[in-house]
Amino acid sequence: MSMHMKIESMLGFHTFELPTAIKHGIGATKYLGEEVKNLGVSKALLVTDPGIYNAGVTKPVEESLKKAGIEVVVFNRVEPNPPTRLIAEGSAFYLENQCDGLVAVGGGSSMDTAKAIGVEITHDGPVLDYEAAEGKKPLENRIPPLTTIPTTAGTGSEVTQWAVITDEEREYKFNTGGPLIAAHLTIIDPELHTSMPPHVTAMTGIDAIAHAVECYTMKYAQPVTDAVALLAIEYAATYIRRAYSDGDDLEARYGMAQAAMLAGLSYGSESAGAAHAMSQSLGGMVPVAHGQCVAAMMGPVMEFNWKGAPGRFARIAQAFGINTAGMTTDEAAKAAVDYMYNLVEELDVPTLEEQGVDPEQTERWAKEALKDPQTIGNPRDLTLADYEWLYKRCFNLVPSTLR
Repeated sequence: MSMHMKIESMLGFHTFELPTAIKHGIGATKYLGEEVKNLGVSKALLVTDPGIYNAGVTKPVEESLKKAGIEVVVFNRVEPNPPTRLIAEGSAFYLENQCDGLVAVGGGSSMDTAKAIGVEITHDGPVLDYEAAEGKKPLENRIPPLTTIPTTAGTGSEVTQWAVITDEEREYKFNTGGPLIAAHLTIIDPELHTSMPPHVTAMTGIDAIAHAVECYTMKYAQPVTDAVALLAIEYAATYIRRAYSDGDDLEARYGMAQAAMLAGLSYGSESAGAAHAMSQSLGGMVPVAHGQCVAAMMGPVMEFNWKGAPGRFARIAQAFGINTAGMTTDEAAKAAVDYMYNLVEELDVPTLEEQGVDPEQTERWAKEALKDPQTIGNPRDLTLADYEWLYKRCFNLVPSTLR
């Protein structure tokens, strides 16, 4: 079970950029104001969702900013799977209030919204013009100073170079990104994570594991992303059950926050694989929660993919804490797949059907997944029939191939 590099990762020209300063610690929020001031911000647009805002989670953030003499303008209208109309609203609000910086507090939706608002502020035209697709414009300018403060341990959006936005007209979720969109600073404070209920802890935590697993096994893997991906898996496997069982366990919250951040870095500047292609395309058509959707898909995706990179899946088993001594590479790889199925069950993740996804429409869901750019990075080649099998496996309509 060697740590060999994938041959694909030796081909081509690779980049790993980290434009984001990462600062963390229990109670780190109190340093936020001075840090944001050092970025040259005097009037910040606070981007968050109504749930977090009404629960008072943003209060310490606002206090720290005000204490440093920064004016705070609140934009608390973030929705899950943020649509283009929300971004247009946010950028108009930013300009109207003459803000000069962004502070995002919340989960991936808040951070993605802030990044996309930043794109509209510094470019001509809507964020849709800057979709990462052929024929669209590349980003040219750095977004205004952005500070991300995650309140969940999942998406890793605090350090990724992507924003995922929904085009409601096409029923399609698109990416915009690159180093110009990344946050300038992230503050990771596990004290802000204790408000997460168990089901959110589960789905965001498994989403973090999914980033790490998909990025460690994808065709674009490179040594620096391998390093952070494996440690992310180790941290998550160590702490996810504790964080799920005891929301106030600060050590577990800290461990999961680090896992999510490291898994976000494992994206490098590339893409993920089938689970993210499926969840992203599905999220444009059905109002599913991204993390929960990925969590329900990870078992089947790993079951399909392990043959594409058995050595890497065997190494993932070790990171999960499985004793692989005495196992063949294939046995260890399959043990990693079993672990994922068990974890999803242990943490009570609802099935796709329970999440409101219609099992009768597998053909439609599969067609859209195939179009997603993340299909290309998957360790095992994908056809339309493969995506149909994956969806059927999610709905338990086809038997397991592991035995």
